Amino acid sequence: QVQLVESGGGLVQTGGSLRLSCAASGRTFRRYAMAWFRQAPGQGREFVAALSGTGYNTYYADFVKGRFTISRDNAKNTVYLQMNSLKPEDTAVYYCAAGPLLSTAITGYDYWGQGTQVTVSS
Repeated sequence: QVQLVESGGGLVQTGGSLRLSCAASGRTFRRYAMAWFRQAPGQGREFVAALSGTGYNTYYADFVKGRFTISRDNAKNTVYLQMNSLKPEDTAVYYCAAGPLLSTAITGYDYWGQGTQVTVSS
């Protein structure tokens, strides 16, 4: 069982930056691929970024390439999402997820956090 707790969301102006954190419980954190998804009001949950247990392999959604960076610190059981050049369309609840294999699919992840709100004002 893995418990995930996100933090770092908030209100930021267009062009600003935020860094989201996701703290995981358990001693097997390094075995899990980790990902970030987001869900805007009235829309489905969509993939943002993911990385492997070692951190060597990453996937990004096209709409965040060059702006967002996913990373992890296995010593701290934490995964991060550095978000730069934020746009109003990035406004959403951001969720952290853990799963056995690197994937862009919601169904590829077994454990989910409660989410953290990111609001980008124009």
